Amino acid sequence: MSGYTSDPRIRWAEFLPWMIALAAFFLLPEYLSLGARVLIYILFALSLDLILGYAGIITLGHSAFFGLGAYTAGVLSAKYGLTDPFLQLLAAAAAAALLGITTGAVILRTKALTLLMLTLAITSIVLEIANKATWLTGGADGLSGVTVAPILGLFKFDLFGKTAFIYCLIALFLGWLLVRRMIYSPFGAMLTGIRENTARMHAVGAPVYWRLVLVYTISATMAGIAGALLTQVNQFVGLNVLGLEPSGDLLVMLILGGVGRLYGAFVGPVVYLIAQDYLAKQYPEYWYFGIGVLLIVVVLFARGGILGITDKWLQALSRQIRSARASAR
Repeated sequence: MSGYTSDPRIRWAEFLPWMIALAAFFLLPEYLSLGARVLIYILFALSLDLILGYAGIITLGHSAFFGLGAYTAGVLSAKYGLTDPFLQLLAAAAAAALLGITTGAVILRTKALTLLMLTLAITSIVLEIANKATWLTGGADGLSGVTVAPILGLFKFDLFGKTAFIYCLIALFLGWLLVRRMIYSPFGAMLTGIRENTARMHAVGAPVYWRLVLVYTISATMAGIAGALLTQVNQFVGLNVLGLEPSGDLLVMLILGGVGRLYGAFVGPVVYLIAQDYLAKQYPEYWYFGIGVLLIVVVLFARGGILGITDKWLQALSRQIRSARASAR
């Protein structure tokens, strides 16, 4: 379901993730808090897939935007008393977009290892600023005292996660609509062309650099919103939202689901976070080992991720059905 097509209409199979989410809301009420976290990371993964899977921008510093969005929402609430959830999201989006366009305008003039190192450097700088500005961010102790007003004045964030789940689901749906509209458009076709052959896109006169800056900024904005959602749901933000670990985990999620496949960003976080939750409860000292084994299996035997395995199974099943029909004739 990735790439540009002249027929961008939504297929019936694309309703499946949303049906599963709604079913989980009613059938698994005890897991709604985990579900809200999964939805946030799906949005985060979707933002990374937009630049990595479609534009070919390799980065290990995407957590800078996620963390900035998280701290923006937290600081506005805890330090300045702004509790409106939509204004918090708007401020987080603006802050992440500003960081995205200013850093993207510099680092996207480079490529390969230099680009990768610059993304790591930016994240390290943001992390160090958050760590040292204890008067604003709480430093290593984190920022507590975050409060979020009821959504539309009606729906409070409860301990059971019902409001948080629906709130995050709506945010994810809007983000998915935006990304889907982009990739199933001439703009998405241009991004794919840039990823596949930058020299050819330059030759046909495409504004490669500015297109990359634009998509990088959009991706940063989405990541900032995801970070703000995490702060609002947890009503706390700590340094763990910054640094290499969140970016690394996110990349693992995308690899598990399938990079450059719109719904790989849905499958990967679900598998990773559920496996993490289960393994951390059963084997608290060795859960990273289980995640590592899972990742190795996927990389070795399913280079297209879990969706790649699914595609192969469906293709094999389709061939069998065609063969059976042909023999029946």
